[in-house]
Amino acid sequence: MLETALLQDGSGTPLLRDTLTATREWSVVNDFCHRAYMPLSTHPLTAGMDPNATIRMLDIGRITFSRFCFGTPTRADDFDPDSGNIIVVNTLRGSVRHPVGGNDAIDTRPGDSYVVDCSRTQYWNLADGDDLQLNLTIPHKLMEETAARWYGFVPEDDLWKKRLIFGAGQSAWLSLLDYATRSLDARHDRIGDPLTERRIEEMICLELLRNWAQASGLNLETGARAAAPHYVREAERLMRQSAEDAPTITEIAARLGITARSLSEGFRRFRGLTPHEFLSAARLDALHAALRAARPGETVTAIARARGYVNLGAMTARYRERFGESPAQTLRRGRH
Repeated sequence: MLETALLQDGSGTPLLRDTLTATREWSVVNDFCHRAYMPLSTHPLTAGMDPNATIRMLDIGRITFSRFCFGTPTRADDFDPDSGNIIVVNTLRGSVRHPVGGNDAIDTRPGDSYVVDCSRTQYWNLADGDDLQLNLTIPHKLMEETAARWYGFVPEDDLWKKRLIFGAGQSAWLSLLDYATRSLDARHDRIGDPLTERRIEEMICLELLRNWAQASGLNLETGARAAAPHYVREAERLMRQSAEDAPTITEIAARLGITARSLSEGFRRFRGLTPHEFLSAARLDALHAALRAARPGETVTAIARARGYVNLGAMTARYRERFGESPAQTLRRGRH
């Protein structure tokens, strides 16, 4: 999937035939990055190394698609927050390291997608030099418009500030991007039909919003969640922070000075789910991160039991439902 994205249209005709699509000049790479993403800084990890970059870029509606790699290990940082842009990095080859919560970082590997709103939070990445990415640059304003149109409200920065991985393997998200890029027409280097472009733009923004919200534990079905009180948001923070310790809902409520019943009612009203459901998702996310970062010799059983899982069969079923793969598959992917 996506092997020919921005290389050929759906009929196999080459795209961008009269456009510079590769370079060994840093000045050209930096100019491309500024146009495709936003003003930023690049630093080769080995001083004096020239790039061997792929730089292909096409627009579908207000979304910029780019097929990109530096071709040498590189750090990119100082992404300009005034750009107002969201970046989605879809890793096709190699690996790219990104920040997530706090001081933590995570590597995206083939099939992974990572989203960051550079207008709301700082961002940097480390590319291994053998990587290849299909990136999307989406105006934050466009995502707000999509949320308001479909759900009747605009999420607060609790969502937009979250930097996270979503999707895995042959996900529905990647299938949508494959469809979008195959819809391009090499005769015009775009889709050509404005109505079709707008529909694809809408589908991409809506699917991204759903994936982003789901991975963040946010229920979009009721706009009331945007006004969630402090104790609900604080409970979410505590549950994410202590997910590996498997706290009970009663313990979380006690730390907030409220009853478990009040906490449950708050989650039901403002999040559309129970605190237990949110905590279960947070624990699975912590397990997923631990499996990705496992050291040689560590097993799924040992990692899961260290995080309070006793019924490994039930855990595996919930894990597969959330991530589209088994814990053992995640562990193997993390070691490659």
